[in-house]
Amino acid sequence: MLHITGMKCMVKDNLSFLLDNIALIHELLTEVKMTSSKHETREGTLWGARFSAQPSDALTAISRSPDLYFELLPQDIAGSRAHALELERQDLLTSEECQRLIKTLDEIESDWQAGSLERDESSEDVHGFLEQELIRRVGTVGGKIRAGRSRNDQTANDLRLFMRQKVRSLIPLCRDLAISLIQHAEQHAESHALGFTHLQAAQPITFGHQLLSHAQAIKRDIRRFVNWDIEHATSPLGAAALAGSAIATNPELIAQDLGYERSYDNSIDAVASRDHVAEFLFASSQLMISISRLAEEQIYWASPHLRWVELHDSHATGSSIMPQKKNPDIAELSRGKAGTIMGLLSGFMATQKALPTAYNRDLFEDKSALLHAIHTLELVLPAMAGSIRTMQINEDVMKEQATMAHSLATDIADMLALSGVPFREAHEIVGETVSYCDKHALELTELTSEHLSEVDSRITLELIEALDVRKSLDKRTGKGSTKPSRVVEQAEALRDYLDSPSATLTPLKGRALAPSQNS
Repeated sequence: MLHITGMKCMVKDNLSFLLDNIALIHELLTEVKMTSSKHETREGTLWGARFSAQPSDALTAISRSPDLYFELLPQDIAGSRAHALELERQDLLTSEECQRLIKTLDEIESDWQAGSLERDESSEDVHGFLEQELIRRVGTVGGKIRAGRSRNDQTANDLRLFMRQKVRSLIPLCRDLAISLIQHAEQHAESHALGFTHLQAAQPITFGHQLLSHAQAIKRDIRRFVNWDIEHATSPLGAAALAGSAIATNPELIAQDLGYERSYDNSIDAVASRDHVAEFLFASSQLMISISRLAEEQIYWASPHLRWVELHDSHATGSSIMPQKKNPDIAELSRGKAGTIMGLLSGFMATQKALPTAYNRDLFEDKSALLHAIHTLELVLPAMAGSIRTMQINEDVMKEQATMAHSLATDIADMLALSGVPFREAHEIVGETVSYCDKHALELTELTSEHLSEVDSRITLELIEALDVRKSLDKRTGKGSTKPSRVVEQAEALRDYLDSPSATLTPLKGRALAPSQNS
């Protein structure tokens, strides 16, 4: 009797469950029917019904996005939020459906970031993966998200939005490197050093001036990134495949929801152009060239030939066989990676060459080049900043070498010119004097009256006695010169620039960008 009663209760409970969830069951059955249709979109892709044969293994392999490209999933989610909002404006989604989709998109992003969601093996790319995941979670309403958009404007948006977000984290890394140079420059604004041209001894300078020459280059690199963002703050969404969307007809509002400054002016150009990628790769290449030149100098400064700096143990490596070695690996690795980034630029420029108008699958390569470049910068910038910041500068060694190889010779020529001797003649006179010194193993400052009588009467002992590194530096009074007070002035101006709005980009703001902005 108890058994029969229990069975009745179970049937009653199951019937209540079925009645309460009849809408959900209908939706699930509809979905099963949809996915078993002969004319279906293949699972994990955004196409299929046109084709009677399955894709070959070779086609699948070459078409499938590398896992690396899934780094752009948050941007694809943001674009989908913005598109859902547009579909609500067009009455293709109810308010409840829109909010349901956005909530699910937020959950997918959260799961992805937490590592609890992995790429489905059937997913051709990030766009197919996201749509399939939406359908898995919310049923057929998830399939509505594709209306009025194309992979063409989706992929263009994903990468552009990713770049705009990344440039905001790269600029502070560039700033850290510049500051590490400026800090040393301020401490060594008066430290005497030997300046080189052609890697040959040239004239005395201050080490602070030398360091700031590299900081100035980094400043321009920052400016390039800032200007890049200003120029390319343009949304491609709404362009669809190439002609513009017949459904998503408010590209300006979509752009606003994603933090862009404007929408595209031509829908074909919106999906076909990648000059913003090339320009970003150029800015990255030029930054790496700036870093490479700094790295080359740091290697030289740390060498036993100069001994100007000693690398901190935390930013150097040793030899596998020579126990005494301290190697400048950060500088060398950074210098090497500069060539790689330059290669990515030239390679992607070649990819764009002669492409017909509108989207072509060749542009699939844009992410490979761009992601590699950004990941490299994210490695190199903090490593070089730390290496520069922690190095010890040997001021006494630099001072001792400041007058090597007759580095004050130009000062004698300048003094002769100021006394009325044509500089052409002064140059020859000093050149003969240097030759005399080399023959007799003398420094210019060691010349006596007897020596000078054998050279040229216009070079007097008073001129020789006036030779002094500090006096030489103080004569360079023009803006941006090596005079210590000018070096301090230059360092202050660089700090002011790095702290100014001109050297920063404000965070992107738009209600489709993050879950907290969806309300």
